[in-house]
Amino acid sequence: MKILSIGNSFSIDAQNYLHAIAHQDKEEISAANLYIGDCTLEIHYRNMLSQRDAYEYWFNGHNTLLKVSLDDVLLSSNWDVVTLQQGSLRSPDYETYQPYLGALAEYVRKCVPKAKIVIHQTWAYDKEAPALSKLNFATPKEMFTKVEATYANAAKDINADFILPSGKLLDMLAGTGFEKLHRDGYHASYGVGRYAIALLWYAILCKKDVTSNTFNDFDEEITPEQVITIKNCVKKICESL
Repeated sequence: MKILSIGNSFSIDAQNYLHAIAHQDKEEISAANLYIGDCTLEIHYRNMLSQRDAYEYWFNGHNTLLKVSLDDVLLSSNWDVVTLQQGSLRSPDYETYQPYLGALAEYVRKCVPKAKIVIHQTWAYDKEAPALSKLNFATPKEMFTKVEATYANAAKDINADFILPSGKLLDMLAGTGFEKLHRDGYHASYGVGRYAIALLWYAILCKKDVTSNTFNDFDEEITPEQVITIKNCVKKICESL
C-alpha cells in the first residue's frame, strides 16, 4: 500500500512508526509525507498553484533531505491513499478550510484518480498548552469536540472516502488516564502518542487486527500494560467505524 500525506508535523507524527508496524506483520507500506511545519490548507493550495519546491519529502518516517513540489510527488507513484488535513491551530474553524480543501481534493483526484482521498483528523492540545485558551477552549475535550465536528463536515464536503480519527484516539486514551500524549503541548509524544496514532492508521488502512502486532521499537518507553490499552482503544474505534 502506498500512502501520501499532504500535511505538516502532525502527519509526520502519525506516520512515524507506520512502516515499521506494518513490516512487523510482513505487510508492505510506503508512507510518504509532504512536510512544511504548521502548514495550512491555504498554503498547500498556493503551493499547488505555484508548484514551488516548497516541501521536505519524508519517506517511511525519515527525512530524505529532498525539496519537492506537490506535482513531483503526486505524479511519481500510483498512490492508494492521499490524506488531507488542516493546520492544527485552524482545525476547529471550518471557514479556514474552504475553498482550499475542495480545490486540493479535486486536484488530487485529477492526478491520481484511483487513490482514496482521506481526511486526517488532528487532535486537541494538552490542557497546559497556552494556545488552548487562545483558541477559547476551556479543556482539551472541548477543543476535540469542535475539531471532530469540523473534520466530519470537511469529509462530507469533499466526499472523502473516510476519516482517520487520530484525534478521537488520543481523546479516548486521555479518558483512560494517559497523561503523556503530547511532547510539547501540541505534537504527539514520541512514545505513546506517535505509536497509538500509527497503530490506528495501520489498523484502518490495512484492515488489520493489531492485537498480535509485536512492534516495540519506541523512541520513548511504553509499558506492556500501556500497549495493551492502546490496542484495545484502537480496536474499539475500528469496531465503531
